[in-house]
Amino acid sequence: MKLFVSDSQGNYAPASDKIVIEAARHAVEKKLSRRGLTFSGPQSTKQYVPVLLGGLDYEVFCVAYLDNRHRLIEFQQLFRGTIAGCSVHPREIIKETIRLEAAAIILFHNHPSGDPTPSHADELITNRIKEALAMIDVRLLDHCIVAGASVKSMGEMGLI
Repeated sequence: MKLFVSDSQGNYAPASDKIVIEAARHAVEKKLSRRGLTFSGPQSTKQYVPVLLGGLDYEVFCVAYLDNRHRLIEFQQLFRGTIAGCSVHPREIIKETIRLEAAAIILFHNHPSGDPTPSHADELITNRIKEALAMIDVRLLDHCIVAGASVKSMGEMGLI
């Protein structure tokens, strides 16, 4: 399917892949900025993030803060790393969780390598965050890892 864009004079031309991807990213960011979007399970959780994170050539770590009915309060990119890793600080996640009065959270990050399989470091940081959240009675619902269009749910894998 061909998509077209118009310039300032109203002339139409085929849209490049870059323009289409940026438009899709913008549409997902807009949807994720809408308070009240419900995350009802792994499938609904995984549908948004490939567009946002799948094409990046550096790691990012994001958090979806949810109310007690798993409706979105806010989606944030908290940390940015390099092609090989990203430093994640549970303290910052806890601060934002308390500030936003979230009842649950979902973690997201990408693997620029193209392999969405959780690493040992991913499992360790997930457990540290889960333990920290338990101290303030907040649930960690999932941790999804994105690589291109593929997404692995650590919850579905039994790792949470």
